[in-house]
Amino acid sequence: MSLGNNDMPSVIFFDIDGTLVTEDQWGIIPESTAKAIAETRIRGNLTFINTGRTAFNVSSMVRDLGFDGYICGCGTYIEYGGQTVFHNRLDRDFCRKISEIMRECRVTPVYEYRDGYFFDDELPMNKSLKNFLDIFVDPSIDITGRVEDKNFIFDKFVAWIDENTDEQLFHREVGRYFEIIDRGGGFFENVPIGYSKASGIRYIMDKLGIPIENAYAIGDSMNDLSMFQAVPNSIAMGGAFQIYPYVSYITTSIENDGIANALRYFELI
Repeated sequence: MSLGNNDMPSVIFFDIDGTLVTEDQWGIIPESTAKAIAETRIRGNLTFINTGRTAFNVSSMVRDLGFDGYICGCGTYIEYGGQTVFHNRLDRDFCRKISEIMRECRVTPVYEYRDGYFFDDELPMNKSLKNFLDIFVDPSIDITGRVEDKNFIFDKFVAWIDENTDEQLFHREVGRYFEIIDRGGGFFENVPIGYSKASGIRYIMDKLGIPIENAYAIGDSMNDLSMFQAVPNSIAMGGAFQIYPYVSYITTSIENDGIANALRYFELI
C-alpha cells in the first residue's frame, strides 16, 4: 500500500525504545527488524532515527542497523550523512537557572546533553531514576556528570515528581521555556519550546527536498505524537494502545515482527 510520490525515495523515521529495541532490561532488536531496515535501504529508501535520546546514548547496536541520519533529543540535534547538521545550543547560565528551579520544585531530573548526562545529588535518587539507569543507560556510559561541574549544560531533560514536589511551580516556571510532555507515572520529558520530533522531520524533509507524503513515522508512545502529526503515514507498534487514535496504521508488536510487517504493509520492502 504505497501512498507517496513513487518518483522519489520514501523516508522512514523510527523511534528507538519500544519500537526498534524492546523496552526492558534485555534491549533486544528482533532479527526481522534488522532485515527489514536493510531491505528498505537496498530499495533506495532513507531511514532515520527519531528519538528522545540524546546523541551519545544511541547505542552502537542501534547504529549498526544502518541509518542515513539521526534526529536526537526530540529535534534538538540532527546528524545526516555522518555530519552534525543542526544543534540547538542552550546557554550555560540558562541551564543553571533551570537547575535552580528544579531544586526549588523538588523534582528529580536527568539533564541530557548530546555528549553526556548530568545529575543533581541534592535531589532524591528515587526508584524510577534507578530503573532509568538500569534500562536506558548502557553500562559503558559515564554517569559522573553533576550540575556543579563547570561544563554543566543540557539540550533537554527528563524528570520525576513525587509527593514532595511543588508540581504547580514546576509547570508554571519550567513551562515558560519547555514543552512538558507527560509520559505517565509522574515522569515528564522536557524539550525547549519550538523543538520536537516533528521539527526534526521538517528539517530533514526540507533538506532532502522530498515531499512530506513520502514520509513515514513509527513509534510507540506519547512523545511520538508530534512525529505522527507531522507525516501522513503514521504507524503505532502493536500494544501501544494510548497512541492508536493518532495513527493511520497499527502494526504488530515489536516481538511479533512489527517493523517488518509495517514496512511490508506500506510496500517499503
